Amino acid sequence: MANIGIIGAGSWGIALSVLLHNNGHKITVWSILEDEIMMLNTEHEHKDKLPGVKLPEDMVFTTDLKAAIEGKDILVLAVPSPFTRSTSHNMKKYVSEGQIIVNVAKGIEEKSLMTLSQIIKEEIEQADVAVLSGPSHAEEVGRGIPTTIVVGAKTKETAEYIQNVFMSDVFRVYISPDVLGIELGAALKNVVALAAGIADGLGYGDNTKAALITRGITEIARLGTAMGGKFETFCGLSGIGDLIVTCASMHSRNRRAGILIGQGKTMEEAMAEVKMVVEGVYSAKAAMGLAKKYGVELPIIEQVNEVLFNHKPAAEAVKDLMIRDKKLEHQDLPWE
Repeated sequence: MANIGIIGAGSWGIALSVLLHNNGHKITVWSILEDEIMMLNTEHEHKDKLPGVKLPEDMVFTTDLKAAIEGKDILVLAVPSPFTRSTSHNMKKYVSEGQIIVNVAKGIEEKSLMTLSQIIKEEIEQADVAVLSGPSHAEEVGRGIPTTIVVGAKTKETAEYIQNVFMSDVFRVYISPDVLGIELGAALKNVVALAAGIADGLGYGDNTKAALITRGITEIARLGTAMGGKFETFCGLSGIGDLIVTCASMHSRNRRAGILIGQGKTMEEAMAEVKMVVEGVYSAKAAMGLAKKYGVELPIIEQVNEVLFNHKPAAEAVKDLMIRDKKLEHQDLPWE
């Protein structure tokens, strides 16, 4: 049995707390919001973020960050990406040398262009930082629906330990040394999911979505490999796997926000209606910053930025994608 602190009581943090408790581990859940912790202690259910998922009576809920961190075998960092740096900064004084932190949020910091694990390591240099990602909606994991993910870590020993802690008959865990590739796939797919949602909001069909998914993973892999990620990672769970589920499911807050934007709402209006952090909005600008830094073209992600931040009509953005210069699908395939 492991003693685990879940830092963040949103839908994903709560879903993972249920999974890990069902695996036989001792769970403490932290939130900065007193009202949220009061609700969890009283109702043993997150009625706002994960309704219908009952939480065990012996699960501990607290606003005391020190109590949630000290003495824990693993810390699961599950706060939304915009709060990763500030939360990590506050955690630092309580984290022991070599303590494992598994980041489960997805995003890239706009100003620094850093991945979330890079931010955590910068703020908490003594931590052993790993990541967990893949096609895994909290709404389904919380209900015990079979799910498969990948864990990335610096060492195989850490990855295998996390694998053993999380693995169950409804949660299959693979491991990988490509932490960077896993994080880039996880963050950038949210931007493409916004595009897929926008296409849905415009009333387009399956052909359009298939094109966005296929060309979207090409853009993600193009940037990811330029940055040092491994091509195989983008063909796997945190690449094409996560992209498919996020573009296709109504559980996806990025797709839902995109649908609203395609229907004519502004980015701000869409985010307010979704009532959850839409990670792709925060990663979109960062993606273009990285594209410029590494000299790669990201036409879909570029058009998402135009719609989000420059008020470009969504239908015009799709038209501009369709009439781009003619291209080969794969540059390296030879002609006879």
